[in-house]
Amino acid sequence: MPRRTATMLASTLMLIALLCAGVFIKVPYAEMSPGPTVNTLGDHGGEPVLQISGRKTYPTSGHLNMTTVRVTSADYKMNLVEAVYGWLAHDNKVVPHDTLYPDGKTEEQSTQENAEEFSQSQESAKVAALKELHVPVQSWVIVSTVVKDSPAEGRLHAGDVIKAVDGTTVKAPGDVAELVTKHKPGEDVVFTVVPAKEQAAAEKANRPATRTEKVTIRTRTSDDDGEKRAIVGIAAGTDHTFPFTIDIKLADVGGPSAGLMFALGIYDKLTPGNLTGGKFVAGTGTIDDGGKVGPIGGIEMKTVGARDKGAQYFLTPADNCAAAAKDTPGGLTLVKVKTIDDALGALKDIREGRTSDLPMCTAKG
Repeated sequence: MPRRTATMLASTLMLIALLCAGVFIKVPYAEMSPGPTVNTLGDHGGEPVLQISGRKTYPTSGHLNMTTVRVTSADYKMNLVEAVYGWLAHDNKVVPHDTLYPDGKTEEQSTQENAEEFSQSQESAKVAALKELHVPVQSWVIVSTVVKDSPAEGRLHAGDVIKAVDGTTVKAPGDVAELVTKHKPGEDVVFTVVPAKEQAAAEKANRPATRTEKVTIRTRTSDDDGEKRAIVGIAAGTDHTFPFTIDIKLADVGGPSAGLMFALGIYDKLTPGNLTGGKFVAGTGTIDDGGKVGPIGGIEMKTVGARDKGAQYFLTPADNCAAAAKDTPGGLTLVKVKTIDDALGALKDIREGRTSDLPMCTAKG
């Protein structure tokens, strides 16, 4: 066999062997890619994404699209060939597996956490939109979760309304931790609560909850980093009562990053005229009850997904601007926002054609 032919054959066989080996070599990485984007003003799965009853709504046009990221599952074992392909692919991103699933988190745990964050983002979106419209919203502090095998287990329950701690009125979730940690481990703390069942019955009957209970719990030492502080084993959160019904119908989506776009969609449906002026606007960002927009993960994937669907403008959390601007899809304008007010101002500029006034994202932020 001629030497040149033998060399080419050997090289080909070596390449085949390496590719075969790469298929069987598993690597500790996961992949992110652009996910679906859904118009919050439109329908999804045959029904409106935003359904509002008990309040006058107005016709809308254009797009206010929330965006998502697809990720490989927690138990999926990526091989070396897939990882290399992902690193080379422009629209995908390969990251360490622990980045998406820290501390050995299972697929079920991640899904549950994302579902809880998604639910909370919906609540905050409603509150932020209604506050912007000066519509009163009743809020109160609740027991969000109870840690298993903690002093509070069996004494307090998720959904209990926390009225006071040691007789001091509670106005925000942070007040609870502050009052509990004033104690030394081993001391008693007294919670004044409206039981979750009583609160639910009062809401159903459209009346104030009047029955409260005092619950005494002995604190223990926190296990976090050896810090010696008193805890009872609960997380406090906020619940709300709205003056009319706002339902967000969107299955198979998790995480908190759609908050801003839900808030804008709600605002648009409750006000005359069109926020977008018929333009295709997409975006992302968490939102809190006060309307502050927070950063999210996977911004590069979301801008690609939005542009692929036809978006012209992308509302971008200020803290994500630098990363997003490094590789902006052609034809997409990145608009920096820090609050819902910023987003509403940008939408006004877009629909009135004053695009030169828009606060643009740059590589510096």
